[in-house]
Amino acid sequence: MSDMSEAIRELIEEKGVSVESVKQTVETAIKAAYKKTFGTSDNCEVQFTEDLSDVSVYSKKVIVDGVYDPVTEIELEDALKMSDECEVGDEILILVDPKTFERSAVSTGKQAAHQGLNESFKSNLLAENREKVGEIIIGYYQREHNGNIYVDLGKVEGVLPKKYQSSREVYQKNDRIKAIVVDVKPTSSGVQLILSRTDPKFVQSIVELEVPELEDKTVEIFKIVREAGYRTKIAVLSNKEDVDPVGACVGLKGVRIQNVIRELEGEKIDVLRYDPNPVEFIKNALSPAEVEKVFITDEEKKQALAIVNESQFSLAIGKSGMNVRLANRLCDWSIDVKTEEQAAEMDLSQFATRRAAENLFNNEPDVEGEPISTISELPGVNAQVAEKLKAAGFDDIQTFVDSFEEGSIKVEGVTQEELEAVNSIVRDVVEFVDDDSEKPEDEAAQTVQEEEEEYFCPECGEKITLDMTKCPKCGAEFEFE
Repeated sequence: MSDMSEAIRELIEEKGVSVESVKQTVETAIKAAYKKTFGTSDNCEVQFTEDLSDVSVYSKKVIVDGVYDPVTEIELEDALKMSDECEVGDEILILVDPKTFERSAVSTGKQAAHQGLNESFKSNLLAENREKVGEIIIGYYQREHNGNIYVDLGKVEGVLPKKYQSSREVYQKNDRIKAIVVDVKPTSSGVQLILSRTDPKFVQSIVELEVPELEDKTVEIFKIVREAGYRTKIAVLSNKEDVDPVGACVGLKGVRIQNVIRELEGEKIDVLRYDPNPVEFIKNALSPAEVEKVFITDEEKKQALAIVNESQFSLAIGKSGMNVRLANRLCDWSIDVKTEEQAAEMDLSQFATRRAAENLFNNEPDVEGEPISTISELPGVNAQVAEKLKAAGFDDIQTFVDSFEEGSIKVEGVTQEELEAVNSIVRDVVEFVDDDSEKPEDEAAQTVQEEEEEYFCPECGEKITLDMTKCPKCGAEFEFE
């Protein structure tokens, strides 16, 4: 066994197992052969030299006066031949030559060694590859069976199940396959990695490789939802005001996102901005469709209504409802999409003003800040319409209301229906209070006016006062009532 250290070294390099695992395997094999030869391995001891160049096998026996079991006992007389200090009851180690083991015992030991090495090898592989869950890995197409693709990953085998394959992708033998590891399973021959190309995390990992701003946390991915092979929606946000998260992910002239699209075999990808305001987030989530307005119909149940132009309706819904379905999952809201014509038949004022009525003009004494007095600050108002009204000088609520009643609002690009919608929101939300502070002054002015009024004689026209009963010029008599 002088070549044992070299054999162990080669075994460690080939199988990737530890020294302790090899020593344990060799010890198990020797004890299995010992047991096959002597019927038990309880009194077998295996000792290795420090450099693993040799191994010794010992049989531990009890010194007795009268042997009943020669496997575990030894006569005192025989023991004294080995050591002068032996006494009855002591234990002594007796060197055993493994070459004396029976052939069948050697075969048993070899089987135990192979089994032990395989178990140790699989255990190490399992521990090593469990850390790869969630990582991108590259392999090569090996074979296909029942729709599942088996991938050569070197020491281990990968399998890309049919349910984790994109409908866009077709592979041939030796094709390069990039996928994400979603699970690790032990098999009879080693370890098998379960791969996926449909997991949203796969897209996230690819995007992170293309966008350095994601690595330094300047830009973060809020959420990714995906219909593999058709469309992916990615909501991103920026931790710096001067960094556009969508632009960072798309890249100059779309270079970065095009690399991701190529890896996904042409799958459509929508990169959109996350907004904590659900109304704005829902608008963004329905991209590439342009949304005119969003109403929160039930905040508790997270239900919303999105209104789009007739030309944008099919785009907002998507093929087989895919776009709105992905938007629902991205925002975690139930979104109902209607055209402007469909919405015109619905009473939307309650949705447009509910939140405003609760939060906008709160008259409690502890509310801080100035009251809202402009059209652009009212919730539920179309932002584009509000901007056009502001540019035309109708942003002030009072000015808008007075001008609307006079019919003098003429703003290019703003229809009468849109003006009526704004006026409806104002009337439902804003409470107009008359200012009574000027009344005393009006009444005083009226009194002064009455006091300064002049009176004349009805007969001759001479000026008279209230205390006269006869005209000083013509003598006509009169009285004041």
